[in-house]
Amino acid sequence: MENLHLAGEEDDLYSGYNDYNPAFDSEELENDAGFQQAVRTSHGRRPPMTAKFPGTAIGGRPLASSYGSRIPMVSSQSRPMTGALQDGATRPMTAVRAAGYTSSLTRGSAFDPLGQSRGPAPPLEVKNEDTPEEKIKILEKKVKDLIEESCMAQSVGNLQLALEKAKEAGRKERALVRQREQSGNVEHISVDLTFSVLLNLANQYANNEMYTEALNTYQVIVKNKMFSNAGRLKINMANIYFKQKNYPKAIKFYRMALDQISNAHKEIRIKIMQNIGVVFVRLGQYSDAITSFEHIMSDSPNIRTGFNLILCYYAIGDRERMKKTFQKLISVPLGIDDEDKYIPSTDDTSTNMVIEAIKNDKLHQMERDIKALAEKFIMTAAKLIAPAIETSFASGFDWCVDMVKSSQYVELANDLEINKAITYLRQKDFNQAVETLKTFEKKESRVKSAAATNLSFLYFLEKDYDQADRYADLAMTADRYNPAALINKGNTLFVKQEYEKAAEFYKEALRNDSSCTEALYNLGLTYKGLKRLEEALDCFLKLHAILRNSAQVMYQLADLYEQLENLPQAIEWLMQVISVTPTDPHVLAKLGKLHDDEGDKSQAFQYYCESFRYFPSNIDVIMWLGAYYIETQFCEKAIQYFERATLIQPTQVKWRLIVASCYRRSGNYQKALETYKHIHHKFPENAECLRFLVRLSTDMGLSEVQEYATKLKKVEKMKEIREQRVKSGREGSARGRREGREGSADSSSSTKGERLSAKMRSLPGSNEPYEASSPKELDVSYVDPLGPQMERPKTGARKRVEDDDFADEELGDDLLPE
Repeated sequence: MENLHLAGEEDDLYSGYNDYNPAFDSEELENDAGFQQAVRTSHGRRPPMTAKFPGTAIGGRPLASSYGSRIPMVSSQSRPMTGALQDGATRPMTAVRAAGYTSSLTRGSAFDPLGQSRGPAPPLEVKNEDTPEEKIKILEKKVKDLIEESCMAQSVGNLQLALEKAKEAGRKERALVRQREQSGNVEHISVDLTFSVLLNLANQYANNEMYTEALNTYQVIVKNKMFSNAGRLKINMANIYFKQKNYPKAIKFYRMALDQISNAHKEIRIKIMQNIGVVFVRLGQYSDAITSFEHIMSDSPNIRTGFNLILCYYAIGDRERMKKTFQKLISVPLGIDDEDKYIPSTDDTSTNMVIEAIKNDKLHQMERDIKALAEKFIMTAAKLIAPAIETSFASGFDWCVDMVKSSQYVELANDLEINKAITYLRQKDFNQAVETLKTFEKKESRVKSAAATNLSFLYFLEKDYDQADRYADLAMTADRYNPAALINKGNTLFVKQEYEKAAEFYKEALRNDSSCTEALYNLGLTYKGLKRLEEALDCFLKLHAILRNSAQVMYQLADLYEQLENLPQAIEWLMQVISVTPTDPHVLAKLGKLHDDEGDKSQAFQYYCESFRYFPSNIDVIMWLGAYYIETQFCEKAIQYFERATLIQPTQVKWRLIVASCYRRSGNYQKALETYKHIHHKFPENAECLRFLVRLSTDMGLSEVQEYATKLKKVEKMKEIREQRVKSGREGSARGRREGREGSADSSSSTKGERLSAKMRSLPGSNEPYEASSPKELDVSYVDPLGPQMERPKTGARKRVEDDDFADEELGDDLLPE
């Protein structure tokens, strides 16, 4: 207690802390007169300046006598004094402060801690690229750059450039190896670089379908023991053999690759086994394929393998295993999250923003693709096995629907039932299809709309437009945004020729789904029916931008340009149609017609010939070709076309008469006579045939001339009597006028009969040739059908044919079809 001191009230507990001792103030040493004086006197232990620096000449160092400019000299026998100048800076007094840094500037120098006053750094030493090692490094970098360029070219689809870069990389790499060998650095040869070059080259060969070169390159890699894990490349070789349809070798290499891959790499082993199963399916060895697929389904099940296994069981007809595998298929986990997580359920703004951001990201798109693929496989499998697993198609489909309802794909059950109805349609069982679809009328709106849409289309095909319209309205009521329902409604109005209303529904379908090509096509047809050709042209041009190779769209464009009288543009569009469907006979005939309208007969003849070659039963084409040969004075070639027309229309006498006329014009009178006799046998009441028989028999001096003349007279008389009976049976209000018309008809008939008798008596004798006969001696009703005054009929233009061969009274004034 004696050493304990108690603070009194008058004592200051914090006294002494602010006391200042100038001896410890190192910052003000330069201003401290006592310290500076001690430095300048002998108390500072300044070294004597009389001694000479060892090894140096004293004469080369100027010494100053003033205090401010004195330069201290460092003695070789003692340490420098404190405070001396070293390299232009004052040496620190103590070791507390780091050397080289001071708060005060050195006399005569600026503050430069980074040494910037010394000027720029000297330039880097230039590498000598002439050395062998530098050359090798440069060449190695070129090889790596070429590999990268090859891969980049492949990624953008330029396969030819990728192959060229890969080949150049191979050449550079071989040159690099030779340089290494010449320089003696064999141990520094990069095996990994060689492997990369060869692998890239083999891949580029395979991408360019140069399979032999690719296999050779892969073989070089596989056989080289220096490359580790090169056996995996046998998978690539097996894929090439699969593309070449060399399935036994593909299986061999797949199995070799499977043996060289450890069980640790489970995923790649599963894929190889799946490939082996697919190859066995191609070979028709379903039992071996089932073995591979069953192993995969038991070890690591997936949708694709399950579907393939169902196909194999379907091929061998195993019903029970089909059922079991279908149950496994619908229970395969997809590994994707529920869609509910993408629905905003809270008022948290940040959470909703995150959900909105991930709603359409790449991961969600991948999930949707996986789910869509699974649904596609399940639907296809159900439609495939439904007729096979039960005694009837309906019961099999019902079993599949029950299984799907108890699985994670509940929403597919309704789609399966709709597919059931569609299958009934394909089987032409329309009543069952209608009954199945009608069961959806009380279900949810989406399913109801789909069923009503199918019912509307079904009734539309059956031309029950009232029912089609009713179900189209029902489909629109259930789902107004269903473009198919709107199109069906527009179609029912279109067939009623209510084009304006139909166009409104097509436009609404396009507003709901801008990619609905059916609505755009039908809208173009509607404008075409309204004669609004420019708007129709605009619709079909937009449709052509979507469907680049649609022959129907291009044909509609050609037809519109033809109606707009732009024939060159119509021909151009038809040429595009021909590039897509080169064997369409109707398009070829249309091209021939347009070229004919343009006056290009040779091009028209070419297209008509092509049309006849693909479809030799078109009467219009046959008529045009026959008339073309007659016009060009090749009647013999025209005969084959008109004979074909005779086969197509055997009841039309005009084709037979034209054939006989062609024989007559070509000078083959005997064949013409035989043809006329055959026509008379088939059509004994044809007056024109009898006229030509009388004429030919007279010119050739045959004894049958009188017989044919008598028959001709009887036929003419029968025709007059028939005409009188027809006229007498007509009823009219002006009976007197009718009786006067009958009287004039009788007088004209008798006059015509007398004239025909007189003309027949004045026919030339048998000793006169046919061509020398005077036209004045013939009846005025006779005109040579193949004379030089005849114009060749144009396809598509109605033209009265000035030919008695066509002017039989039973046919009337025959008109060429459009």
